[in-house]
Order: sequence, then C-alpha cells, then structure tokens
Amino acid sequence: MFFPLSKVIFFAITPSNLLIFATVLGALIAVTRFRRTGAALAVLGGGGLVVAGLSPLCYLVVLPLEQRFPAFVDDGRPIAGIIALGGGIEAGLSSARDQVVVNDAGERPIYFADLARRYPQTRLVFSGGSGSLRDGTLAEANIVSRQAEVLGLPRSRLILETQSRNTRENALFSARIVQPKPGERWILVTSAAHMPRSVGCFREAGFEVIAHPVDYRARGWMDATRVNSFASDGLLTLDLAVKEWIGLVAYRLSGYTDALFPAPEAPSAGSASR
Repeated sequence: MFFPLSKVIFFAITPSNLLIFATVLGALIAVTRFRRTGAALAVLGGGGLVVAGLSPLCYLVVLPLEQRFPAFVDDGRPIAGIIALGGGIEAGLSSARDQVVVNDAGERPIYFADLARRYPQTRLVFSGGSGSLRDGTLAEANIVSRQAEVLGLPRSRLILETQSRNTRENALFSARIVQPKPGERWILVTSAAHMPRSVGCFREAGFEVIAHPVDYRARGWMDATRVNSFASDGLLTLDLAVKEWIGLVAYRLSGYTDALFPAPEAPSAGSASR
C-alpha cells in the first residue's frame, strides 16, 4: 500500500504540479462570483512557478541533501563489492529503441562502470526493478544486463536485483541477495541528493555501505545566489529535492530508515589511525 500511495501523493504535491494546479484552478474560479479569490490563487500559482523556476530556491533546498555525504575517496582498504541503485536509465525507451537511454540521473550507471573497472575483483550489484504502477513493466536491471557491454560492465560479474520498486526495497533485496559479512566494505552509488535516504535504508536493513554520491545538481553553496537561465531547470531540481525531503520524513515515520536525516558515521579509532 505504501508504494502506490506514495506515487499518488507525490504527484499531487510535487511543487511544479501543485503550482500549475493552483494557477489553473485560480483561473477557473476567477470566472465565477469568487473572482478575487480565483485571481489571487492564479497569481500565487503563476508567481510561484517564476520564483521556483528562476530563483536560487531550488539550490537552497537541494544543497543540504547533496552536502550531507562527502565525495568518495579511496583509502586503500579492500572493497568487497559495489552497489548501484537504479533510476538513471529509461527502461521503456531503452527497450523500444534497443539502446541505452539515460535520464538526468545517468551518472549512476556511468560511475558504476568506472568503479567496476577500478576494482576488478569486487562483486557488482545493480538494484533496480520498475517504479511504475503498471504490472509487467520492464525492470531497469534487465536493461543493464542486455546493454552491459555498451555500459562497459562485465556481464559475468553482474548480480541483478530486479524486484525493487523504491529505495527501501533496494536496500532490503540487495541485503538479501548479498548477505554481507561483518567487516566487509561495500560502495553505494546513487545521486547525491538521494544518498541520505538510501544510506538510512541500507543501515536499517543491516547493510553498512560507503557513500559514493554522484549526479550533483549544485556546485556548492556558491549557488545560493545563482539565478537559473531556464525555469524548467529550477523546477526539476526543486521537485527532486522536495521529493527527497518528503521521502526522508515518510520513511522515518514508517520505520524504513534509522534516522530522520542520516549522516556519515564518525570514523572509528581503528580506521582513523590507518
């Protein structure tokens, strides 16, 4: 029930959708006897679209998420495996066109392939089912399997998790397949803004991972005063960031994560001395 409900609720409250709904509803009400109320709602919705799309608001919302986990740095200790979360490949288009079609999170499979090359002895897990509400939709992991050579991935090392529909299931099903041993070090690859919720889910599943954030939307706090050239860019970033903030709250209330805003673990005395 959580999965379909989350899809419906987020569609309704996504900032860009909500502001469009407000603008259209206001315009419709404006032709009735509640003209002033309708006009105010339309102005609020239209003005909100301008502010959300062109102002630095999107960066102020996304930066705390992206800055939560630092970039991955190899400290020389052994790596047991690498997990990449789906979300960067358009499964339907890829299948229809018989080639890899990535979306704005396409850095996920790119860096997955790079890490596979850098760590040739590691296990490789791609976790990505279908996020569609329709049954029988092709899993993203199946596209990765079909197009492994194009992506630069060694098919013989790939472990595919094809059933997950959301981040919680990414963590649960990956842990079930991998059954990580105590002390093993696994790298998790996903979008920087998505990393706090992802790490929280993996920890709750009993699977400690090392964050490798990719797919950044902001350069850093210097973007706190940056004005967007295209409103669509700002709206997309704001939608993604708000989704993560809502997801963090919903997942914590549902017991899917170990903290409201998961953070990197403090290094132990043993690791700090290495």
